[in-house]
Amino acid sequence: MPSRLFYTDAHHTVERRVAKLLNAHEQFLSPSTASSPRAVGDAIENILSERFGELLGDMCRTYSAGFARRAMADLAFEDVDGFYYVVDVKTHRTDTRFNMPNLTSVRRLARLYEDNSNYFALLLVRYHVEATRAVVTGIHFVPIEFLDWECLTIGALGWGQIQIADANRLTIRPRYSRKAWMLELCETLFDFYPKEIAKIQERVAFFHRVQATWCAKPDLWQDGTL
Repeated sequence: MPSRLFYTDAHHTVERRVAKLLNAHEQFLSPSTASSPRAVGDAIENILSERFGELLGDMCRTYSAGFARRAMADLAFEDVDGFYYVVDVKTHRTDTRFNMPNLTSVRRLARLYEDNSNYFALLLVRYHVEATRAVVTGIHFVPIEFLDWECLTIGALGWGQIQIADANRLTIRPRYSRKAWMLELCETLFDFYPKEIAKIQERVAFFHRVQATWCAKPDLWQDGTL
């Protein structure tokens, strides 16, 4: 049985609750922080960390927040059916022209999804700023496998980092098959890794040339005097 949260309309209820909470929240920005997407993002994440468990309602069995910045999760919870959710909170200021947020390492995700009861979910908050107020205009709360590969890319960090190619253009396939999505991930990596190998070979060849150049130079610095 897949998650009732994502394979019914229950996650849309959570989305509406998140938007209502943030738009009704007392002003949390100042003139200096309102101009900083990072500061706005941190403020929104802090609010959600404190209240997200409540927004899940009766579906939530256990809830935790306050993970380290480099952790896979910003929030995590277990539902009443025993499914475990790792939630990555992202914010997107809609008047910015380009935004490529990192989601997670391909290796971390593959390990997490060895257990079918685990979900890696994106909680994306879209907003614009009016004076010192963040106005939420949209919420997406979906597991990563609902994101079409047309709107994703792989970044060259570690084993590979799944990124949203452009946060202004998010394509969601509701109730999509995790098996189909993971097979698409593998095919994407089979295309990505050979290109990275070619880049590494080019860099190695470059530094072989650099090494040869330096081997041929006289050592003017050997005795440490000018």
